[in-house]
Amino acid sequence: MTLWRQVLSALHDDSLDDAEREAIVARGAAQLAARRAPEGHQPTPDDVMGIAFSEFAILLDADTARTALNHSAHR
Repeated sequence: MTLWRQVLSALHDDSLDDAEREAIVARGAAQLAARRAPEGHQPTPDDVMGIAFSEFAILLDADTARTALNHSAHR
């Protein structure tokens, strides 16, 4: 399943706990942050948290955002 299908599913899947949902949404937000970052700049956890809130109405903590950035950097 693509990341975006996972994100959409996570937003509507009541069987997921909050930590699972946040991790999936964080990966999507990290990918968006990387795509939106100016050339030569790396996205920050604050960028990921802002996108998660503005695009998905999910509040992430800095650790979850940082983990998602590290995950996306290794792909």
